[in-house]
Amino acid sequence: MDLSTSYMGLKLKNPLVASASPLSDSVESIKRLEDSGIAAVVNHSLFEEQLSREAKELDHHLTHGTQSYAESLTYFPEMADFSLGPEEYLKHISQAKKAVKIPIIGSLNGYTDGGWVKYAKNIQEAGADALELNIYFIPTDADLSGVDVEKRYIDILRAVKSNVSIPVAVKLSPYFSSMANMAKRLDEAGADALVLFNRFYQPDIDLETLTVVPNVLLSTPQAMRLPLRWIAILYGRLKADLAATSGIHHPEDVIKMLMAGADVAMVCSVLLRNGVDYTKDILKGIEWWMKEHEYESVKQMKGSMSQKSCENPQAFERANYMKALKTFR
Repeated sequence: MDLSTSYMGLKLKNPLVASASPLSDSVESIKRLEDSGIAAVVNHSLFEEQLSREAKELDHHLTHGTQSYAESLTYFPEMADFSLGPEEYLKHISQAKKAVKIPIIGSLNGYTDGGWVKYAKNIQEAGADALELNIYFIPTDADLSGVDVEKRYIDILRAVKSNVSIPVAVKLSPYFSSMANMAKRLDEAGADALVLFNRFYQPDIDLETLTVVPNVLLSTPQAMRLPLRWIAILYGRLKADLAATSGIHHPEDVIKMLMAGADVAMVCSVLLRNGVDYTKDILKGIEWWMKEHEYESVKQMKGSMSQKSCENPQAFERANYMKALKTFR
């Protein structure tokens, strides 16, 4: 049974990749991920706010005087709240590379091109096998057009790609007016992979303290439907590899993503909920299904249920939407 695959030119023993999360906060944790069977690890993100030269000054001005207003006390994170500073982050990647044999993928999280290029280079020099750009951008300015938003993604990618030689993936949100066109433009701008999709964490309101508070919810299997659909649509239309993320909890979820056209399936919530060793159960489940259905390799199933290969291509579009509504009881 051949579970091997490739992602951004990296040869992986299986399609399971640990996405950026607290699971990679320590070298020991990354070792446990490797021992459980994970084929590659996306290191937790280095945030753009950590890269600002004026970070300390900015922190001072943002927090100065906030004690005067109860609702402001926890609005901005303290700099110490970040798990690792920029220099420690680079050291962490270097140490992880020495400790494990699986690929280590760096991650930059931000929304402008300032500071990214320098640290993209540094992450490469620290030994990362690839880099994931997690462009976390919520356009709240009513005067900012969709064209400008899309241009920002392209500009960031081109700036980073022109300064590093390691493969670069872009982690996207699904909220573009034309997702297929945006994927095509990023592909043409040099993205080695697209990671579908980023999950924007939505804030909540604490009714007792009347404050806006962060609220992290782990994904559920239902969340996989959106990336499944778009991976199936994009498969065969791009040079870039496709990584599925969000809602992947069971062996069947991984198999569906591969059949839709994903090169890898990224997991996080299921490991946070069930423990790192649950990776072994997922891999065993994939092997069992492949044996039962007479598949010899991941390559054999990849893209077999994409829109390009599906007997009914419209199943991923409007026709199936109408059918679903009419048949629901």
